[in-house]
Order: sequence, then C-alpha cells, then structure tokens
Amino acid sequence: MRVHQRRDAPPTGFVKTGAAADDQVIPISLAIKSQDFATLEKKLYAVSTPGQDEYGQHLTKDEVEELAAPSDESASAVKEWLMSHGLSPETVSPSGNMLRVNMSVKQANELLDADYATFKDTKSGRQTVRTLSYSVPASVQDHISFVHPTVQFPIYGSSSSQGLTKRQASKLVGRDVPASCADDFTPSCAQQFYGIPSTPIKDTSKHVGAIGVNDQFASEADLKLFLQKYRPDITSAPALNLIPVVGGVNNQSDPGLEGNFVTQWLAGLATGAPIDYISVGDQDDLFDALVDMTNALLNQTNPPQVIDVSYALPEPFIDEPTANHICQSLAQLGARGLSVIVGSGSRGVSGGEDEGECHVFNPEFPATCPYVTTIGGTTDIPETAWNISGGGFSMFFPIPSYQTADVATYQKTIPSSYTGLYNTTGRGFPDISAMASVSNFYWSGNLTVPEFMSGGIIITSSLIALLNDELASAGKAPLGFLNPLIYANKDAFTDVTSGSNPSCNTNGFSATTGWDAITGLGSPVYSKLRTAVGL
Repeated sequence: MRVHQRRDAPPTGFVKTGAAADDQVIPISLAIKSQDFATLEKKLYAVSTPGQDEYGQHLTKDEVEELAAPSDESASAVKEWLMSHGLSPETVSPSGNMLRVNMSVKQANELLDADYATFKDTKSGRQTVRTLSYSVPASVQDHISFVHPTVQFPIYGSSSSQGLTKRQASKLVGRDVPASCADDFTPSCAQQFYGIPSTPIKDTSKHVGAIGVNDQFASEADLKLFLQKYRPDITSAPALNLIPVVGGVNNQSDPGLEGNFVTQWLAGLATGAPIDYISVGDQDDLFDALVDMTNALLNQTNPPQVIDVSYALPEPFIDEPTANHICQSLAQLGARGLSVIVGSGSRGVSGGEDEGECHVFNPEFPATCPYVTTIGGTTDIPETAWNISGGGFSMFFPIPSYQTADVATYQKTIPSSYTGLYNTTGRGFPDISAMASVSNFYWSGNLTVPEFMSGGIIITSSLIALLNDELASAGKAPLGFLNPLIYANKDAFTDVTSGSNPSCNTNGFSATTGWDAITGLGSPVYSKLRTAVGL
C-alpha cells in the first residue's frame, strides 16, 4: 500500500472527538482519472474564444463523455480492486470517472489503511467522519485521483450568507437611476443601472438553473408575492422546475431564505425564463453537493444554459485532486455550452478564519476554478468593492491564459509585505462584479430583508440568460463558458476602482484601475455586451 493523501492536522475549527464507530456506514466515492482532459480543455477554449473557427460549436453530451471518460485500463483496475474486497461499486458520473460504494468504517479502514475518526466543527457543533491519511495499492494509485470522504473536510452553509448593511443615500451619484435606489435596490433599479431589458424571453425551452443545498427550498407562493410587488408587469410567475439530486426535494411548506431569495430575484430580472431549481439532498458537506450537482447536470440531455451557484468553501478545506475533479466537471459543462456563474465568497481574504488564526489568505472554491465566471460583490452608487467580498489567487489552479496580462499588471500594485500570504502564480478571482446587496424578498408570506451577498451572481446570471435568448433569436449559439469573451471585451464593463476586503490583519486586496482581485474587470453593461457578442 502507498500513501495517497494525508494532512498533518484537521483544518482550523475542527477538533477530533474520538474514533468512528466500526459499524457506521459511509458512502465512499472514488474518482478515476480521465484519459483525455487535455483535449477536452483545448476544445473548451476553442468553442469559447471569439475569433476561433470553432467558436460557439459546443460539444454534445456524448462527445464530452468520451473525452472525460477514464481509460478501460484505469476503470478495470479500480473496479477489480474493490471487488476483490467484496465490494460492488456503482458508477455515478455519466463519463464513468466516479464510483461510489457504501461500506462500514471498519471496511473503509481496512480497504484504505485509514484511521477514520469523528471530528467536531466548533462553530456549528456538527460532527463528521474523516481520516487524516489513507493509502491505496500501487497497482491502482496512478489511476485514482482521490477518495472521499477522507482528508477533505466540510464547511457548513453558504459563503454568500453574511450580515449586510444598507448603502447610504449620499452615495447616489453616477448612473441615471432614481434616488430611491440608494436605499432600496429593486429589480427595476438593477434593470436601469445595468441596462437589463424588461421584455420577456422568447425561447422558453432555455432555462436558468439555481442550486439549493442544506434544505434551502424555494416557495412558489412567495415567488408570486415578490413579482406582484416588484414586477407587476409579469402576469404569470414562472414555474420552479425541480431537478432532484440525491433525493433532493422542494418542500413548499418549509421554504429557505436563500432558496427564496435566489429564485425570486432570478424571476424578477430574467423576465420569463423558466427556472430549474436544482435541489441537492446531500447534507454532509458542499463537496458532495458540487459533485452530485455537476454529475446530474452532465447527465441531462437539455440542461439549463445558465447555472447560478452561490455556495463556496475555502480551498484549505479540500485538496488539490478533489478541487481538480470538480473543476474538470465544470469544464465539461462549459464545453456543452453552459455558463456557470459563481460567487467569490463573503469572507474577505481570510476565508472565514479568525484574525488571530489567519496566517495566509484563503481563496474560495469553486470561485478559483478557471472554467467558471466568478462574481465579486459591490455596493453603493457609484459602485465600490464590498468590504467582505472574496478575492485573491488560487493555491491550486495556475493563472489561465485569458488573464495572464491582467494578473501580472495588478500584482505589481500589491504591497511587498503580502509576500507569502498569497500564491503569485495562482488563478486570479473574481472575473467581474455586480451589486451584492439588493432589495427585499418574500419568505413565508412576509417581506424580508436579505442577509446574502449573492445579488451580483443573480444579476449576472439573469443578464447572460437574456443575452442567450437574443442570440437564439438571431440564430446564434449560447455563450457558454464566458471568460475568454469577457477578458477580450473589457470595455463592456464599468471599472470599479475603490474599496478593499480587509482581514487577516491586513487591508486585503484593493480595487484599482483595470482588473483587480476584489472586483475583477468591473460591473457589466448590457448594451455593450450585446455589441461584444455581435447583436
């Protein structure tokens, strides 16, 4: 047996409480390396980069699965190893690159030469079963990417949920919006501020997807109330089409705050777009939710064209092979023509660590994945960076080619005292930004003040959905993976040049002219993006 992964200690905030019970059953996932991801990545950039001959010619479901699949040798080696221990794995990804099998802690310890224990999250009090090290036979080590749950630790909840405060009316200068928008940034304000049209989409076969985890259900009754107040011109609320993942439901008697917030604002801005509510039944951690969500979407013949993901976790809670696997799955979605829009987090540069325990900056995942479009948070009019918005540089993923020059320019402005706090060769995030704190929403029949920072994700997702509809009417393909287009059209964004995200006993990263590691390239202007995509 060879050690495959290990960590010296659990992440900050977790303490070991004792050995896990031998008879406790845990679902073990095994990721098998894809045989040709390099070709898939090359295809992704070819279909996503304006000016390329293949631009807009997105891959089919079968084409993506063929490129993402493991080799026959790899798949056979891993399955034979498991079956030799009396285990019958189930293939849970469309390409066959992930297996899952339920086993007891005793079986897992024997199979993986591990020492599973119970760890307690000191903030939430929740407990989880993990090991700090595991091994696999030499005959399968080169075929396996990672095994989960092992050294990856959960973080409970959404990184977009942090206390927010109202912007000040005195800040209202700049774009032509009513004075009331300074205190109450409604859907109408967003439409005027970013130039988002209010006309309904024409092609209702194209959907927008919103992710719900941790029992974040979305109420159709509350959605109707929201539209009656903020979009009375919409006479019929869009249905919330449930995409259940691992037993996920949409319990109408128990709506969640974030589930309601996201779906109501999507309906309020992406006028007429059907909304797919992707409810994930995993309750242990966000890793499982992301893996199962991507597998479910990849398994669909006609998935939603835009995916809104407002959840994140600091990179130190996972590991590079795990993050790579999820990121490669997100690349598969992009290759099929889906735009994945994620938040940059709402824990500043600290990733949620207390000031006394924060010794390096902690970037957020999947915000750091180079195959998604990451949105930072702004506030005020004119916009300034939100002071708890995430941003920085990945510890896992290198700088992608589409932002090499921008990152190099920005890093020249970073204080020399930050040396060692961040990875100078890591993918920079966010890519762009938009208003984080928006107006109220309905929850259980009552108008509720949001405590979420995901407004910018919703604004961007809605804007892309409307652009896709215009492109479809013009006989053109959906935008898919956005970043090559975005970085090639910087003038389609309003540069945000003030604000920072102080934490870790530093001032964090500062907004400045051009791309920066808190607001990206700035906030979108719909009319300029229309021009950029040839409309």
